[in-house]
Amino acid sequence: MNSYPATMSAARAEPVHIGEHLRQWRLRRHLSQLDLAGDAEISTRHLSFVETGRATPSRDMVLKLAERLNVPLRERNVLLVAAGFAPAFPQRALDDPALKSAREAIDLMLRAHEPNPALAYDRHWNLVSANRMVLPILAGVSQHLLTPPVNIMRLAFHPEALAPRTVNVAEWCGHLLDRVRQQCEVTADPGLIKLYDELKAYPIPARSVPLSPDSVAIPFKLRLGGDVLSFMSATMIFGTPVDVTLSELALEAMFPADEFTAERMRGLAAGLQ
Repeated sequence: MNSYPATMSAARAEPVHIGEHLRQWRLRRHLSQLDLAGDAEISTRHLSFVETGRATPSRDMVLKLAERLNVPLRERNVLLVAAGFAPAFPQRALDDPALKSAREAIDLMLRAHEPNPALAYDRHWNLVSANRMVLPILAGVSQHLLTPPVNIMRLAFHPEALAPRTVNVAEWCGHLLDRVRQQCEVTADPGLIKLYDELKAYPIPARSVPLSPDSVAIPFKLRLGGDVLSFMSATMIFGTPVDVTLSELALEAMFPADEFTAERMRGLAAGLQ
C-alpha cells in the first residue's frame, strides 16, 4: 500500500560513530546543517566536524542536538553511549515503585472512560492495559491473537481478528497503516519497521473513495452482533516524561460517533456488572 521513504530504509544501516548517528537523525528530520546549527546555536562548521568525526561533542551538546532533533528518549541514550557518555534517561518496568503514580494515572483514565473502550499500549503497539469495555469488542477474535504480547495493530489487520467485522476496513486500516509509517519515519525503530512490513502484507483493500468534505475524523465502524458501532479515537501521551518506558506509552480512547453506539455501550457496561 505504501513504499518506504529513503530515510526508513537507510535507517537499517548501523551508524559507526556519534557523528553518523546525528547525521541520520538530521536527515530524518529533513534539516540542513545550517538549519540544525542555527537551532542549536552552534556554528555550521562545528556541526560538520561533529558529523564527520573530526570533533567530539560534549554531553550537553549531544543532549541539546537530540532535543532540537526531537529524538526519542530511548535513542537519546543511544546517542550518549555512542559519544562515550552514560545514558541519561532511566528505563523502568511499569511495576517499578518509581512509576507507581504513573501506573495509577493510567488505570484511573482507563476506568474513567467507561462505558467506552480505552487501552494503553507500548511503542510497538503491544497492549499494556485496557478497561473492561475492550473485551466485548474482541469477541470472536482467534485465541492465539489474544495470547500476550497482544498487538493492537495485528488485531485490526488480521483476518482472524477485527478486520472481517470492520465495516470500513479499507479506510480504517489505511489510516492505521499511515500512523505506523509516520512513527517509523520519526523513530526509525526496527521493531516498528518490522510491524509495518507485516501489516502491509495483510489482504486489506485499498481505499477507493476520498473522505467526505464534511468528515471531521475517520471513524472505526465495527459489527457487533447485528449492530454496527461507530467510534472516533483520541490518543493521549504523558506530556513531560523523563523515563524511557513512560515516554513510549500511549492511551487510545474510543468515543461513540453516534447516539446509537453510546446507548449500546451503556447497555454492554450494565451487562458486565
